[in-house]
Order: sequence, then structure tokens, then C-alpha cells
Amino acid sequence: MPSSPRSEVPVVSPTVQQEIARLAAQPETRAMFAWLRAEEAQFSTLQLEMARIPAPPFGEAARGEWLQERFRALGLEEVCTDDVGNVFGLRTSKQPTKSASMQYTSLSAHIDTVFPAGTPLNLRQQGNRLYGPGVSDNGAGVAALLAVASALRASKIALATPILFIGNVGEEGEGDLRGMRHIFSQARWKDSIRYSLILDGAGSDTIVAEALGSRRFEIIVRGPGGHSWSDFGMPNPILVLARAIHSFSQTSIPSSPKTTFNVGVIRGGTSVNSIPESASMRVDIRSTSMAEMERLEASLRRALDHAVDEESRASERRISSQKRSSGLSCEVVPIGNRPAGELDGNARILKVIRAVDAHLGNAAQIQRASTDANIPLSLGREAIAIGGGGVGGGAHTLQEWFDCTGRELGLKRILLTLLALAGVGES
Repeated sequence: MPSSPRSEVPVVSPTVQQEIARLAAQPETRAMFAWLRAEEAQFSTLQLEMARIPAPPFGEAARGEWLQERFRALGLEEVCTDDVGNVFGLRTSKQPTKSASMQYTSLSAHIDTVFPAGTPLNLRQQGNRLYGPGVSDNGAGVAALLAVASALRASKIALATPILFIGNVGEEGEGDLRGMRHIFSQARWKDSIRYSLILDGAGSDTIVAEALGSRRFEIIVRGPGGHSWSDFGMPNPILVLARAIHSFSQTSIPSSPKTTFNVGVIRGGTSVNSIPESASMRVDIRSTSMAEMERLEASLRRALDHAVDEESRASERRISSQKRSSGLSCEVVPIGNRPAGELDGNARILKVIRAVDAHLGNAAQIQRASTDANIPLSLGREAIAIGGGGVGGGAHTLQEWFDCTGRELGLKRILLTLLALAGVGES
């Protein structure tokens, strides 16, 4: 999703940096790094294999079945799919833990794509580059998820707490984060996932720690309709939308926190000489502040109420005494609601990823974006979204591509962060 960087000089905790250095120096960790370097061809093969399976919004079942098979082949335990299609697999810890107080670190990647059913999936590889819809977003994230699970299977490293691997549905578009929303509404997971490390797309240069919230609405205005000549004066739904847009566009917007609105789609009418029976528009509101989104939604609803009243009065003045208007109605239908949130600057997950980046010599910026991290962040949980390494481009287009050059750095970054969060016990 579109995001914006937050310019700052990262503050790295010396204590956490020493912890990362010790972890990276362990023989088991070095062996996993070498394994990741040697298996790049396998990761690209898996990435193409998955991307060839259609996963349109609300149609991710086939890809979910494929991922279940991969999880089982990697020796993950308790592999299952929940009611909405999220796929789970568990890498257990070697330390005894009471199940009632068990805490998990989750590593997740969304398996859905933005492309509708029937989209031609012409996937191909040329050298280091993979081409085709969804190959980077989120082929890169899922490939990284499987690569890390594979490295842990090949290692003898002992985890202090279990790692929960998740391939979730419903991140894109009108999926409206339904997969992650469902996970954090379930009693089993909502209080037991301590850290959420989310893999979304390619790259190693970002840390999404601010959840960009959004509310989306379809507004439908209905009226009696009629002929432009013989029924002149009847209320016009398109004029209602025009009045509402003009009024809503005057709403004041703060410079901080950044808040935006957009009217992206307008539909209605059948011909130039017909008064439409209905007209609709789609409105997008975004902010990192829940209060600002609520304020803009209230302003939008007031603008619509006033527009309906004004057009009704105007119609009464225009219409002849022999005709009676059947009036107007306005319906506001929510079509998206992504909550906002922000990670505390002292959160351990943020200290860990910054220390990992410092250790690897990797430069990364804190960013604000709309990702699966919106859900845990809005609940006050520790979560970040990062890339799966490599380089990608053309997201959400048929010309999407991914270059595996630099994937090794991204995988090391994910693995070190995950091990630091889950903890490493005695082998």
C-alpha cells in the first residue's frame, strides 16, 4: 500500500545491539545464514509456483491449500485453516511452557492478491527477475515466510517460545484486513500473540510502525427520476452529490496528523436527457488519527444531509403545482474500515529491528502505511510490517516484477528479528 517515510536518525539500544551480535555469532545462526544463501533457487521456484495459483479477493482457498501442504512438508505442527481461510503452522519451542500462559511470536504474510478472478497469470523468470501479477505483492512475502520456516527446520537451534507462521487472507482492497481482523478476534490468539512480524512485498529498507487508517463509503442517492423536459424540476440525485461534494470539500484538514479525503468514483444516470433515478459516489478518508477520521466522517454525513435538504427545497420551487415530488433518499454504505494506530517508540519489536539493521549495516526508514499491522497496532500490540528482501516494482499491475538480488539481506534481517523476539534457549 502507498506509504510515507518519517525522517529521523534511528536510536539503537546498545544492550539490544549486543544481544543481536551474540545471536548472530552463534554457530546455529551462521549455519542458517549459509543455508539461506545456498537455497535462493528454491525460493524463486516456490514464489513462481504460488503466484500461478489465483487468489482474488475472497477467493484464496486454492492458494491456502497449497500453503498448508508447504507448512506440513516443512514439519510445522498444528497446521490448519480457520473459518475465513487463514493458514497456520507452529514451530514449537524446546522450553516447557504452560499452555494457559503461552506467548507466541507470529510471522505472517498475506496470500491474497488485488487481481480479480480470471486475470491472466502469465508468470515467467528471466535471470534474477520474476514477472507476473502478484509475484512481488505478496509473492515476496510468502516466499520469505517459507524460507525462514525452511531455515529453522534445517537448524538445531532451540527456541525459547514458539513461532506461529500465518498465511492470512483478505489484506488487499475490499478484503479490508478481514484475515488479520479475524485472528485478533479469536480467544486463542488475541491475547497470546505477543509480537507480530508481518511480511509485505519486497525490499529491506522500510519499517512500517504507523498504521494508516482509512474509512471508505459508497453513498447512494435515489429519487423519482424522469424526462429532462417533461419532468423538469424533479429532484436530481446527481445534483445532490454535486452539492455534497462541494460542501464536504470545504472541510478543514490538519497538517498534523496527516489526514486526507478523496472522491474516487461517481456513477449514475442513463442518458443526457434523463433525470437519474439514482447516483452514487465512493469516498475515501485516511489518517493516522481515529479522531480525525471520525471528524471527517461526521462532516461528510452533514454535507449529505444538507445537500438532500437543499435539493428537495429547490425541487419544490422548480416543480409545477400539478406535479408532486416523491422525494429523495440517501444511503451511506461503509465499504472499508481500517483502524489507525502507532507503535510506541520504546516497544521491544522496534528496538530489535533497529538493532538488527545496525548489525547488518542496513538503512531503513520508519513508514506510515496501511498493512495487516493496522489490526494489532490499533489494539495496542507490538507489530511491524517489513519487506521480504529483494527488489520489486509494478505492484497491482499486470507488469509486476521481482528481482531476487539482495533477498539474502532481507532474509537475514527477518530471521535475526524473529529469533530475538522468540528468544533462543539452550540447544
